[in-house]
Amino acid sequence: MHTLSAAQPGAGSPKITLPRDYNAADDLIGRNLAAGRGSKVAFIDDAGSYTYDELAARVNRFANALGALGIMREQRILVCVHDTIDFPTVFLGAIKAGVVPVAVNTLLTASDYEYMLGDSRARIAVVSAPLAETFAPLLDCVPTLERLVIAGAEAPPQAADSLAALMDSASDQFRTAPTTCDEPCFWLYSSGSTGAPKGTVHVHSSLIQTYELYAKPILGIREDDVVFSAAKLFFAYGLGNGLTFPLAAGATGVLMAERPTPEAAFRRLREHRPTIFYGVPTLYASMLASPDCPAKGELAIRVCTSAGEALPEDIGRRWTERFGVEILDGIGSTEMLHIFLSNRPGEVRYGTTGKAVPGYELRLIDDAGFVIEGADEPGELQIAGPTSAAMYWNNRAKSRDTFQGPWTRSGDKYSRSADGYYIYAGRNDDMLKVSGIYVSPIEVESCLIEHEAVLEAAVVGHEDDGQLIKPKAFIVLKPGVRGTPALAESIKQHVKAHLAPYKYPRWMEFVDELPKTATGKIQRFKLRAQGAGR
Repeated sequence: MHTLSAAQPGAGSPKITLPRDYNAADDLIGRNLAAGRGSKVAFIDDAGSYTYDELAARVNRFANALGALGIMREQRILVCVHDTIDFPTVFLGAIKAGVVPVAVNTLLTASDYEYMLGDSRARIAVVSAPLAETFAPLLDCVPTLERLVIAGAEAPPQAADSLAALMDSASDQFRTAPTTCDEPCFWLYSSGSTGAPKGTVHVHSSLIQTYELYAKPILGIREDDVVFSAAKLFFAYGLGNGLTFPLAAGATGVLMAERPTPEAAFRRLREHRPTIFYGVPTLYASMLASPDCPAKGELAIRVCTSAGEALPEDIGRRWTERFGVEILDGIGSTEMLHIFLSNRPGEVRYGTTGKAVPGYELRLIDDAGFVIEGADEPGELQIAGPTSAAMYWNNRAKSRDTFQGPWTRSGDKYSRSADGYYIYAGRNDDMLKVSGIYVSPIEVESCLIEHEAVLEAAVVGHEDDGQLIKPKAFIVLKPGVRGTPALAESIKQHVKAHLAPYKYPRWMEFVDELPKTATGKIQRFKLRAQGAGR
């Protein structure tokens, strides 16, 4: 379906050539049938396992069901489905039919879904049964929403259809819609940590590009791998991890419907023995702190990855010491679809996000808008690469601000070492200026969690009596540890001993948990508001 060649300027960067007539779902499924993998297990969820032949039939049935419901090419459907076989069925079935699935977070409120349904004008919403009660009232208040389709269980009463019933009455043969590689394929909504979430429009060519540029050369994913992503499929990181990559390689994906607690993750790691595990820093920290943390010999992992937030050096080092496996920390975004900057096997440097993934170009921009050429100077990270989103839906101003020619603004501050490793400093609006010098909250947080009592930490700016900004820390302690003034002083002294004196937190607040998005990113703006009056 496509070729890989070193035809792009700059250090032999790979370039993928796709035909103009291309359908992402047809490629991801069809390549496995053509390779004779029809009887191989494609996915395992909590209800059972499904072969590539069974997946292909399910996808075709859903594509036919969409036609029976009157959903036409280029129209949108909302997908709010837990990580079960129903997610790839619905997501790929829509794409194969030329319909655009809008995958959304399963942990939001009714008002969030009302906004997304109105913004996308989705005619139907496919939702997991536990979410039906949240969505049912929206049929009366979103004019463009015509129908709910309930996945995973018999349809509840009133204006709802069962996904299983719709598919049972549909044919398992379907002729792929004649889409092109550059037309809209699916949407993901940005996390909306500030302001309304933005519908991020991705094209058909982007899914396979993330596999060819990252999963294949960096992860070394193979046909015999079993992969498990604790990050959910509605999240750009999880979508690649748990759907695109195993299908592109002909591997097997393990799906988990429940929330990714350490206990839930351990159960899948022990039972299915995945060889590739995709996590986030918060989960890695909680797993290491759990009394149920497995012994090295219980697991079969050969590759681990982390994204969503910067991985603290201490967590990476302790994970490797326990399991003998490196965590490949990287960064991607909803706008770029997956990871474009990453550590590599055998070259991991904890405390950094690694180097550019071949096929992507990176640059740092200073506050005056100039490209930073030297080392160790913080600037905004910008990315050029083939998986950039086409636009934000119906948001021209923010599209023009984020997508600037070939360059996509990340909103992240980074510095670059002399030998090319990128060090995360925080979001643009999270950076602190203390005594006229930039302070990265990430650097201080990484130091804080090296203290034996600290499980998680978040640092924000706070005004002192003279209205000058100084660091303030919010601390989650390890189980069984009690926050006391003496402990707070011990933690402060720990930071002073390891970082420049002006970086230590002047104030410390012990909390039960940190506010986060569903994808694990700390919402520091909430902590700033919480601490404003203190």
